[in-house]
Formats: sequence, structure tokens, C-alpha cells
Amino acid sequence: MAKKILVAGGAGYIGSHVQKQLLEEGFEVLVYDNLSSGDKVNLLKGADFIEGDILDKNTLDKAMAQNIDGVVHLAAKKAVGESMEKPEIYAENNISGAINILNSMIKNGVQHIVFSSSAAVYGMPEYTPIDENHPINPINYYGYTKYAIEQNMAWFAKLGKLNYAALRYFNAVGYAADKSITGRERNPQNLLPIIMEVATGKREKLSVFGNDYDTPDGTCIRDYVHVSDLAKAHTAAMRKLMTEKSSFALNLGTGKGTSVNEVIAATEKVIGKKLNYDYAPRRAGDPAMLTAKADKAFELLGWKPNYTNIEDIVRTVWNLEI
Repeated sequence: MAKKILVAGGAGYIGSHVQKQLLEEGFEVLVYDNLSSGDKVNLLKGADFIEGDILDKNTLDKAMAQNIDGVVHLAAKKAVGESMEKPEIYAENNISGAINILNSMIKNGVQHIVFSSSAAVYGMPEYTPIDENHPINPINYYGYTKYAIEQNMAWFAKLGKLNYAALRYFNAVGYAADKSITGRERNPQNLLPIIMEVATGKREKLSVFGNDYDTPDGTCIRDYVHVSDLAKAHTAAMRKLMTEKSSFALNLGTGKGTSVNEVIAATEKVIGKKLNYDYAPRRAGDPAMLTAKADKAFELLGWKPNYTNIEDIVRTVWNLEI
């Protein structure tokens, strides 16, 4: 009998790709989403859907009572700047909401959770590439909320209540190559979606924050991991939890750094025209380089990213526009 997975935040950008991968691998899927940033267009054929908030304990319990075998938790607020201005919203949604999920799992006998964590738990890198032994020292409240949830899951696991996988993403990018997922992020904060808004005329220009970093071209270097590769890591992690009853935290990245200027150049090559951009002052808290050492994901899950070329990644996004 197919295992049934509740995907909290499953109508969002990453959630929709996780939903797709689970369905393709033969899992039953129940999407639980309040549609505050997710979109009904991202609900795929074969998935069930409950519109609900993770702060709504009653609706969450009703969803969790539907013979759920595991949970993928992606429902969180993620704007770093906003988290520093409105920490109370992030405390409630990200921390209290996650604890509601854990409590509902225990109440309903659900043992396995794959959690969407972030490289933001590490803070300013003391060395790169960053491995899982790097000190945990978040420098923004968003990163703190992710680590707080990891700590709660670790305690719950130590007490024999559940087992978990905390997946620390680096920079999620791209779209499913088959164009099966079309819902865009609302008010994007990340580089490539903003570049696409410039490329399609929705935004006048791109501001590149800083061109005087200690990098080959002066712009920040990041590790861009394709969302379809992230989705495969989630299903692999869920299978690992179900077969071995272990708990773990690991990085998801390519190990390859790409600068902002290189992303712009790759986009210009893919779309065949120049982008309108200029350089602006650095943003506080932006490290010059942030790349992942993801060997542990390969060792534990047999996971390796398929997308390692930035032009290939950009093409999966541009394909939705043409």
C-alpha cells in the first residue's frame, strides 16, 4: 500500500516540486496549505488538498488524522529582512506553527518528518564550502527560527517521539523542466526570479548589491541548487526515515559557486538580450561567498544534483516565459 505524505506548504514554490516528486515516486500526497503564498495552480493531479493554516490546530489535526505516514514541512515565512523587522510574526508562524505540526504528529501517531531548513542557520561563514560541522550561529531571526525548530525536533527524537531529516538548503532556483509547475512566487526576494521580472518587463531594472567583494568579479558568490534536485532529496530523505528510523541534518547544494554577474551573463545568453541592471551598495550581512559541502547527502541518501550548469538552470525558468 502506498505511503501517504502530508506536505505542509505544498502549493508553494518548493512544495509544488516536492509534491510532484512524491507523486512520481508512487506516494499518496495530501497538500496542506493556507494559500497565503502558495497557489492553487500548483495543485497537481493525483494530490488531495486541504486549505488550512498550521496555526489552526483543529484543521491540522483533522488533516493529520487521515492515515498519514509522514510529513514534509515547508510552510514558513522566509523573508530575511522582514524577520528582523517583524520577529513576532516569524516566531508565531515558523516556530509555533512547526510545534503545532510536531504535536499533531505525536497525537496522531505520525513518526517521520522531513523539514525545510536553511543554510541561514550557519550565519556568516567561518570557512567555505560549509559542511554540517560548521558552527551554528544565525545572524537573522529567520535563520534562528529554522535552528529553533531543528532543536525541538532533536529533542522530540531523543525522547522517542519521532524521527526527522532537517534539510539545509542553499539557494533554491529553477522550475520543473516539463513546465508542469507554473505558479510564480509572489513578491520574489531572490536573484533569479527578480532577473526574470526584468527580462519580461515586469520590473525596470535589477540592483546588484555590491561589486567590491573579495571575489573574482567583485559580486557575491552563491550555491544555486535546482528545485527539482531539492525535491528528489526530500523523497530520498523520507524513504531513509521510514526504513532506518534515524534522524539527521544535512546540506543541500551543488558545491559550486556562481557569482551574481555570472548569473546575469548566463541569463543574457539564454534569453538573447541584455538586462538592465546597476550596482548598489552592499547589503548588511551578505557574505562574499556561500557554498555547500554536500557530501553527507550523497553518503546518507545517494543524492547528487543533476543540474550543475547555471545556464541549464536559467533555461528551466525562461522556458515558462516563452
